[in-house]
Amino acid sequence: MKKTTLLAMMLAPALMNTPAMANSGCGFEEGQKGPFATCSQEEKQEVILTGELAMADIMEAIPGYGENFDRYAPQAEWVDALKMVETPTEIVVIIGTWCPDCHRETPRFAKLLEQVNNDKLTVRYIGVDRQKSDPDKLAAAYDFQRIPTFMVIQQGKEIGRIVETPSHSLEQDLAEILK
Repeated sequence: MKKTTLLAMMLAPALMNTPAMANSGCGFEEGQKGPFATCSQEEKQEVILTGELAMADIMEAIPGYGENFDRYAPQAEWVDALKMVETPTEIVVIIGTWCPDCHRETPRFAKLLEQVNNDKLTVRYIGVDRQKSDPDKLAAAYDFQRIPTFMVIQQGKEIGRIVETPSHSLEQDLAEILK
């Protein structure tokens, strides 16, 4: 073996422990063996909104929400059924602005409600962090495990919910809950 190759192999572990390497975005994964570090992709920036939220703020702050809103076309028959709801109904939506399922379903839900345009249906959005909590403990008042969770409440009692992904579509599942 050439001396330069041997020297490089001997110095590699020492060089990897220098501060320059520690700040390079490369590191050792737990249980990894050998002198070669694993380099991860650039850390992505994410926006985590918590507490009581307005859909307009969510749409403005979270990349992709607007596009998902624009692309969604709720099924007309279920939109019409939801327009007919006469009982005051609150829908509490627990979301994580960091959550891929929420990125898909929450803008669709907003589009659905815009098309339904029924003042008997009111919505409360509560944003949670990765530990599924918020500073004001608003989400703690509800029993949920996964997000998004859409809880349908009439006369102070939950009558149904949609968790993560609807069985059929948001509009059909919601119309069936509200029959």
